[in-house]
Amino acid sequence: MTDTSKILEDLKTKRDELALQIHLGSKEAKDEWVKLEGKWNEFSKNAQLDKTSSGLGDALSALGHELKEGYERLRKAL
Repeated sequence: MTDTSKILEDLKTKRDELALQIHLGSKEAKDEWVKLEGKWNEFSKNAQLDKTSSGLGDALSALGHELKEGYERLRKAL
């Protein structure tokens, strides 16, 4: 499994868990969720491109890290 594939699977798991909790969350948490969803869509769409373009890898990795941190902030807020 490539690093990007592992990151994608880890983020998907965190995302799914948070989606279940977000309905009970505060307005602030919901706003954060909306922002992270935009980044998730960008990350998941571009994850396959990482396999063919090495230049995209660094940007994709940074975006994955940002998503991970955002999901952790939401988890703590809930």
